[in-house]
Amino acid sequence: MPRWRVYLFKFCAFVGALTPLSWLNALGDFLGWLWYDVFRIRRQVIDDNLKLAFPNWSEAQRDKVGRHSVQVLTRSFTQILALAKIDEEWIRKNVVIEGEEHCRQALSKGKGAYFMSMHIGSADVGMNILALLKLPIVVISKKFKNQLLNDFWFYLRGRTGARFIDPHSPNNAFEIFKEIKNKNIVIFVLDQFMGKPYGIETSFFGVKTGTAYGLALFAMKTKSPVVPVYNYWGEDSKVHLVFEPELKYDEMITDDKDTSLKNITQRFNDEIERVVRRHPQHWMWVHKRWKVFE
Repeated sequence: MPRWRVYLFKFCAFVGALTPLSWLNALGDFLGWLWYDVFRIRRQVIDDNLKLAFPNWSEAQRDKVGRHSVQVLTRSFTQILALAKIDEEWIRKNVVIEGEEHCRQALSKGKGAYFMSMHIGSADVGMNILALLKLPIVVISKKFKNQLLNDFWFYLRGRTGARFIDPHSPNNAFEIFKEIKNKNIVIFVLDQFMGKPYGIETSFFGVKTGTAYGLALFAMKTKSPVVPVYNYWGEDSKVHLVFEPELKYDEMITDDKDTSLKNITQRFNDEIERVVRRHPQHWMWVHKRWKVFE
C-alpha cells in the first residue's frame, strides 16, 4: 500500500476516534433520510420485501420498519470511523453480550467453529468486538473494486486483529479448511441471494429463493459447530452482541450429498428468518433477497 494512503487512513482513524458516536449516528440518520425519503433509492424493493415477509402489516408499519432499516444501514457506514475508538474499555461501557456460553461451548469441542452471521445491525462494529474478545475470527468478505475504498475499509476493519478470506480467491477452500484445522472461527454471512452454481434452491419466509450452500458444505466436511451470531443497537443505546445456541445438523447428513446440502442450508435459512422476525427493523430489507432462482 502506498505510504500516502497509510497516512491518510491514520488521519481518518484519528478524526474518527475524536468524533462522538452520537455525531456519527446523526450523520448516518441524515444519510438514511436522504436515501429513503428524498432519493427513494430502492424504496419499492424495500416495501415489496416487507409485503412478502409480513403480508398482514399495514403500510404505516412497513414504512416505519423500512425507514429504520435504511438508517441502520447508513449508520453502519458512518460507524466505520468509530472503529478506531473501539477497545476493551469501550466494550465494557457500550456492549451487552448475550449467550456467550453458546460460543464457549462450541469452541470447547476443539473442532474450530463456523459463525453464521447476517446483515443485522453494524457488521463491522460487531466484527471488531469479536476480535477484541480474543476470539480467533476469520471473515469471508468481498473486496471493493475501487482500490482506495477497499484499502481504507480493510485498514480500519483489521485494526483489532480480524483477518479475512476473499470468497473469490482460488485458494479460499484450502484457507477455510486450514483455519478450522487450527481451531479458529470462520464467519459466513448467509442471508443474501445466491444463484447457481454456488447457490441452492431454498425458501425464506415461505417463498422460494437461492442461498449459498458453502457453509453447509464445509460443515458437512469438518463436522464443526455452527453458531448464529449477530448484533443490533438496543434502545439502551448499546450494542447487543448475540450468540444463539449451536445449530444441530448431524441428523441431516445422508448418503445423498445434494439432499443433505439442501436440508442443512434450509435449516440455516430458517434460523436467519427467526432472527429477522425478532428484529425486522434492523435487517437489510433493501437487498433483493427473492430473485428467481436459476
